[in-house]
Amino acid sequence: MDKNTIYGIVIIVAILIGFSYLNKPSQEEIEAVKHRQDSIAQVEAERQQEAQVRAKEMAEQQQAAFAADTALATTNATDRFGAFAAGAMGQEQFITLENNLMKVTLSTKGGKIYSVELKNYHTYENKPLVLFNGPDNQFGLNFFSQNRSIKTDELYFTPSTSKSSLVAAGPEVKKGKEGDLEYNEEFPGSKEAVSMSLNAGEGRSLQFVYTLAHNSYMVGFDIKTSGLADVIAPNVNYLNFNWAYAGPRLERKSKFGEDRYTSVNYKYYEDEVDKLSPSKTSEETLKTKVKWISFKQLFFNSTIIADDAFPTAEVKYNYDEENVDKVGDFFADIAIPYDPTGDQNMGMEFYFGPNHYTTLKQYNIDLDRLVNLGYSVLRYVNRWLVIPVFNFLRLHIDNFGIIILLLTVFIKMILFPFTFKSYISQAKMRALKPEVDELNEKFGKDKPMEKQQATMALYKKAGVNPMGGCLPMVLQMPILFAMFFFFPTSIELRQEHFLWAVDLSSYDSIFNLPFTIPFYGDHVSLFCLLMTVTTIISTKLNSQTQSSGGMPGMQTMMYIMPVMFLFILNNYPAGLSYYYFLANLITIGQMYLFRVLIDDEKIRAQLHANKKKGPVKKSNFQQRIEKMAKERGVQMPKK
Repeated sequence: MDKNTIYGIVIIVAILIGFSYLNKPSQEEIEAVKHRQDSIAQVEAERQQEAQVRAKEMAEQQQAAFAADTALATTNATDRFGAFAAGAMGQEQFITLENNLMKVTLSTKGGKIYSVELKNYHTYENKPLVLFNGPDNQFGLNFFSQNRSIKTDELYFTPSTSKSSLVAAGPEVKKGKEGDLEYNEEFPGSKEAVSMSLNAGEGRSLQFVYTLAHNSYMVGFDIKTSGLADVIAPNVNYLNFNWAYAGPRLERKSKFGEDRYTSVNYKYYEDEVDKLSPSKTSEETLKTKVKWISFKQLFFNSTIIADDAFPTAEVKYNYDEENVDKVGDFFADIAIPYDPTGDQNMGMEFYFGPNHYTTLKQYNIDLDRLVNLGYSVLRYVNRWLVIPVFNFLRLHIDNFGIIILLLTVFIKMILFPFTFKSYISQAKMRALKPEVDELNEKFGKDKPMEKQQATMALYKKAGVNPMGGCLPMVLQMPILFAMFFFFPTSIELRQEHFLWAVDLSSYDSIFNLPFTIPFYGDHVSLFCLLMTVTTIISTKLNSQTQSSGGMPGMQTMMYIMPVMFLFILNNYPAGLSYYYFLANLITIGQMYLFRVLIDDEKIRAQLHANKKKGPVKKSNFQQRIEKMAKERGVQMPKK
């Protein structure tokens, strides 16, 4: 650093020092600034003090107002709910009871079941399957207390636990053993319970107790009363339990699907199962004892079951055809037995789960009747033949298309002897057709009784049973119609895909129409088309094996029927059309096989040989025909 730079820096510093000294405030100015700052601080402190005073006064006013409101609310609650006034105020909390099959959400408001989700299933939109959900669900007791109408749905209950979730755990469940009672006995799990209490003061209370075990679709539900004898009128013998909710749409909308099978079902105590009319709004007053009441949809149900029986009940179902989010509304007003003389426990259960025949059957209270397997004989065919075979195949095969194929083959094997006998009978009838035609010409239309008697004599002499072709077909009909009930209600097929069918429990659509055809629908089902084509082919082959004439209109009717089924089955489950398609293919194959194995000329020769034998004893049927003819004065033909 040179000398000039040093001189410059010294001069600058001197200037700054001189400037600071010359501009230094006087003592009077310093005192004035200090005074002004002290005044500002004092004013700010006074403002803060005033704000604190105002805030305190406001808080005291609010506290007084709150106390007044609380006192008013308490007074109003006491006036409205009497001994149950403490439950009028509270905050809604949720507690979940959960196992491997379901999640049950409980609400402290009403102490009720708020929602139920089935873990192993999804809706047709692939959303979690919730049987019911929301604050609009009705669930609670209605009764009179101290001349007041009490609805527990409006009151807040106190839970027995501070936890928000309880899980009933247990060992891993083998596939196909979900909800199986015998399996649970062999491999038991834990059980969890939650009690919801409604305080009525002075040690009096009303409790809802919920219990859930591992691998179970049953939720235990006990209503316990303690010390309510002086709160509820002594002449009350039952309490009304209201249960209602909107049934959400769980399956694809179809008038032959979920809408057709949704309704309220119920079982009379030690008596039959009945139901309200599905696909329409209906209601019923059940004046005798009822064992259970079920809100049933196509594949799932929510059912309340009494340990003993419900004295009476009123049930109602409101069908909502146009709603895309729900099927309809369920209602039940159930009388719960009540003993006013002391404390009691009213026990019952809820079943929340699938309409699976084997699962429902194990409870031995006719819950299996919720699965529509047909009437009378048809139900027995499904119960003792179709379902056992189907379940056996299901244990070993995962592909349901293959399962239906093997089931069809099995049933056709059982029916093969009847089908073969029917074909033989038709061959015999064809062989005798020339002789039958001669009798028709001989007697004409004027002598129907003589013609019938002569025809029966011909059949008898040739050793032909004219009903031989019909009886085997009649024996096959129960199985044919049993399948018509089995496939639409089989939850095993739900959301199972095969080839182009994405859900075998619903119709398969390969093309959606821009319009709706009456009685057909707005889509094209390929399995239904294949079933129709093969039915027409089978009908044509079958008509070739039968003797023609006699009933010319029958041929036309035989071809009209497949077309009618095209319109009927287009909206039915793909699994049903697939089964009929396979059955037709097998039938066509059998007919070609019979043509190879059965020699019509040999049968004709055997029949002619039978006619050359000695006189044949008349059958009872032929004897009755002759007796009727003689009573009418008809001259019997000479032999």
